[in-house]
Amino acid sequence: MKMIKNGIAAIALASLPLLGACSEAKDDATATASTKDDGTLTLAAAITGEEGMSKLRDALTKSELSGLLEGPGSYTVLAPTDTAFDALGEDGEALFADDQKPMLIALLRDHMVPGHLTPEAIDKAIVDKGGPVTMTTLGEGQVTFAKEGDAITVSMPGGAKAKFAGTAVAANNGVIIPLDAVLLPKKEG
Repeated sequence: MKMIKNGIAAIALASLPLLGACSEAKDDATATASTKDDGTLTLAAAITGEEGMSKLRDALTKSELSGLLEGPGSYTVLAPTDTAFDALGEDGEALFADDQKPMLIALLRDHMVPGHLTPEAIDKAIVDKGGPVTMTTLGEGQVTFAKEGDAITVSMPGGAKAKFAGTAVAANNGVIIPLDAVLLPKKEG
């Protein structure tokens, strides 16, 4: 099963447009990217069970996107931790207001990419390409994965950037990769 998931991840990376440069960033406490396999759970159930993901779980419920993560489609969730949401302060709290639901949905869709992509597969794609790898999110945005030393980073146009922060979780319909920051779109004006 693990070989099939890794093969799917490699195919997903190869079939998506590889645009621009990508770098890899990791949590300062993590020397290498790693994934724990909990293939018995869906993404939604795995997020519910992960410590430090309560705000993401609440955001997915509020946005009504949690059902997507219960289904058969395979997704990689770039998952901001509770600390990442807390760092947004009042702006982060405002995302949960009823009138901000469309913004919350858009934000969360830009934190999801199609396929079962582990940090190890992303790292391999960066190494194989010799630089950053760019993918399209479910929100039709772009994220670029790159390496900074031993760390894997993910960035968006406009300067939003985060590092992989801890151990990823492989569920039966995708992967959860914790991030140390929320990838916010560039403010207009």
